[in-house]
Amino acid sequence: MSIILTYSFLLAAVAFGTASNIFAKEAEGFTKLFPSLLSALTIVLCMYCLSQVMKTISAGYTYATFAGLCIIATTILGILRFHQWPNFYAFIGLIFIIIGVVMVNLLGKN
Repeated sequence: MSIILTYSFLLAAVAFGTASNIFAKEAEGFTKLFPSLLSALTIVLCMYCLSQVMKTISAGYTYATFAGLCIIATTILGILRFHQWPNFYAFIGLIFIIIGVVMVNLLGKN
């Protein structure tokens, strides 16, 4: 698989994973049917995309990148959609996550 396709699957996994998190929040403990179904569907699609990425990139690098990007994306959507602002220390932690993702991808050997 080409590296462009691999990273396209990774970005799709992040999008589906983030969507699943947002739908899970909207499902209110899975008491609302439609957001619950969307959460389940998007997490399955997310896992499919991750499995495609792991054909080319090792599981550790894949999951480290996916998790970091998904955390950042979910936090941004949490701010925009639910007005859930992280405090100062959470912002510092998020910066460390971004630094970690960059280090894993640029400096880590794959």
